[in-house]
Amino acid sequence: MNIKSAKYIKNFKVEDGKEVILEPIAITVNYEDGSIWDVPMSKDNTDYERILKQVAEGTLTIKDAD
Repeated sequence: MNIKSAKYIKNFKVEDGKEVILEPIAITVNYEDGSIWDVPMSKDNTDYERILKQVAEGTLTIKDAD
């Protein structure tokens, strides 16, 4: 499946009543067939490896989390 777009998902915690954003934990991937997957950022995950390969090739940019 070809990736249409990708965006980081960041983890957060609440500290003293305020939301504190932590490091990215996954990537939401929108595929050309309309499916949407959340891909964990793990070297053992083949989908994550495919994303990294496309980023390295310059064919995909991962957008920052909101």
